[in-house]
Amino acid sequence: MSTTDPERTPDAATRILHASARLFAEGGAARFNLQEVAESAGVSKGLIHYHYHDRDTLLARLIEMLSAAIVARERRAMATATAATVIDDMWDWLKGELRRGQLRVLQELAQEPAALVRGAVLASATHRRDAATETVSRLFELLGLKPKVPPALLASVVVAFHDGVVLHAAVAPEQDPRVVFDVFWLGMLEVAE
Repeated sequence: MSTTDPERTPDAATRILHASARLFAEGGAARFNLQEVAESAGVSKGLIHYHYHDRDTLLARLIEMLSAAIVARERRAMATATAATVIDDMWDWLKGELRRGQLRVLQELAQEPAALVRGAVLASATHRRDAATETVSRLFELLGLKPKVPPALLASVVVAFHDGVVLHAAVAPEQDPRVVFDVFWLGMLEVAE
């Protein structure tokens, strides 16, 4: 094969992950198969097995990639937030995540029974809670407030809320999730001293 062959390029593993994310978002677990991933990524099915060994390993790496990307975007949104913009900055981040569909993919992948995938789901949940702890801490700090409840406990509620918004957006796309978002954060601010 030549060095320009897509199967030999250094980023083949990344292309496989991106194709997997796209296909999973479009068709869910029921329609996800390695042959379509290979075609979408421009690689052979054998190259998928070379990089990821099997479907479960690929899905576990997909969870890691999506989780890392979601958390990185959340952290970037909070890094530039000010007291005047923090709620809008958090909304813009969540709205972007709803548009991308990656949180929904994580929710679907959480239903996969394979032990390797379940372990990745657990690690993803921990990673997302850690980021939410930072977000909650930063929010209260920016607003000059002190939470009555430890930020780590509030973070679990925040992650559950985000997942609920994703589910709600899927079943009731005609409803504006911003209203629910604003009401949630008004309630969260009530736990300030």
